[in-house]
Amino acid sequence: MELLSLLVGTFTLRPYVFVFLLAFLFCAQRLLGWRRTGLFFLVTWLTAFACEFSSIRTGVPFGWYFYTNSTTDQELFIFGVPFFDSLSFSFLLYASYCLALLFLLPARATDGAPPTHLLKRSTWPALLFQAEIRTAWPVLKMTVLFFAFIDIIIDPVALRGERWFLGKIYYYPDPGVYYGVPLANFVGWAVVGLIALSGYFLADRRLSPASRHTEGADTVMTGAVLLGVGLYYGVLAFNLGVTFWIGEYQLGMTGLLIFLPLTALLFLRLLGRLSPPSRVQTPAPDMQGEP
Repeated sequence: MELLSLLVGTFTLRPYVFVFLLAFLFCAQRLLGWRRTGLFFLVTWLTAFACEFSSIRTGVPFGWYFYTNSTTDQELFIFGVPFFDSLSFSFLLYASYCLALLFLLPARATDGAPPTHLLKRSTWPALLFQAEIRTAWPVLKMTVLFFAFIDIIIDPVALRGERWFLGKIYYYPDPGVYYGVPLANFVGWAVVGLIALSGYFLADRRLSPASRHTEGADTVMTGAVLLGVGLYYGVLAFNLGVTFWIGEYQLGMTGLLIFLPLTALLFLRLLGRLSPPSRVQTPAPDMQGEP
């Protein structure tokens, strides 16, 4: 009964986390299918939990930080780590993965001039969900970059959780130079992304095609990829909204300026005026081909 009470408390205290988690499950199953979605979630959650478990005890890989344990009687903690916290990495990594796919997946060739009506679905590039591309080294690197990039917005506002409904749940004993966040924290996010996605890619290439999600070199999945990109920007908008709501205007404007160039590139890609690099088909480490 106590465990059930803590699970219910976790949900009621952090409903926005579970909204994003449900959005991830909906988006990911459309792109990956349920089997790969479950695998993506499990690998990412286990990696994030292991890294958080390590960091609050050894300082590796996020640097030293500590949870205040102020809500241990209200929500579920596992070996000192809030359950909701490690869950968040799964939908954030998936959203970052989709953003990388948008820029790096090849598009089916079309005749005529580049489209100019962005809101028309028919004008979006027909992204080909090819196995040799979706698990390639450039996709891995770009995903890790986007994954660490979004924490530039998330961590500073989470650190100020006592000023909004998150609550003061953790602190850094040695505050960092970026709005109180140490640079080691962003390195830690990159480490989590690199390990988790490398593990998922390794498994993905060993799974047989299970459905239309993974069969054929000409499988067009533009809409499914864009759902994941929408999740990325949904999380970004939520955190920026909270940032301005609590009066951290400088932090909020910093975030807007940081993401403005990326957003401009995204629109160029959707307009068909930005193409992926010509050489993307480089397998990620330990992934030398299908079995």
